[in-house]
Amino acid sequence: MAAPQQVTELLLAWSQGQSSALEELMPLVHNELQRLAHHYMAGQRPGHTLQTTALVNEAYLRLVDCSRVRWQNRAHFFAVSAQLMRRILVDFARSRGYLKRGAGVRPLSLEKAPDIFQPTDPDVVALDDALNALAAIDPRKSQVIELRFFGGLTAEETAEVLRVSPDTVLRDWKLAKVWLHRELSRGVPHDA
Repeated sequence: MAAPQQVTELLLAWSQGQSSALEELMPLVHNELQRLAHHYMAGQRPGHTLQTTALVNEAYLRLVDCSRVRWQNRAHFFAVSAQLMRRILVDFARSRGYLKRGAGVRPLSLEKAPDIFQPTDPDVVALDDALNALAAIDPRKSQVIELRFFGGLTAEETAEVLRVSPDTVLRDWKLAKVWLHRELSRGVPHDA
C-alpha cells in the first residue's frame, strides 16, 4: 500500500493539472478502490449483475471527470470515491426498478414472467433515501455514515475529512445508525 503522503502529493499535483500524476496515482490506489467496491458489493443481493471490477471502472471514469476537485488528502480522495460508488449503485438499482416497470419493453405474458423476472435490490435505494433524509436534517451525520460504512474509513480518517475530532465522529456514527435503523424499519412490515 502506498504511503498516504505519496497519495496526497499525487492528488495535489493532479488537481493542479498534472495529468501524469493521475497515471501514477491509479496503480497506488487501485487495491483500496477494489476493497471499497468489494465492501459495497458484499451488501448486494446474490447474482447482482454489476460486478466489483465494473464498479471500480465506473468510479475511475467518474474520478477522471473530477479533475477540478481540490483534493485535500488521501482520506478525501477515498471519501469522494466512496460517494461515487454509492451513487453508481443507487443509479443502477433505480434503473433496474425502471426497467422492471417496463421502460418501453414489449408486454410479456404472465406465464413467461417468472422465468425472466429479477427483482431489484430495494435496500440500496431505501438506504440512499434514508441517508438523503438524514442529510437534510444533519449533513455531518450523513457524511459520517457514508465515509465509515460505504467508504470503509476509520474514525480517525473520517475525522480528518470532516475536520472534527474522532470522538465527534464516533458519537455521530452511533446516533446516525440508530436514526437510520428507525427510518429503514418504518418501511418494513412488522408482525403483530
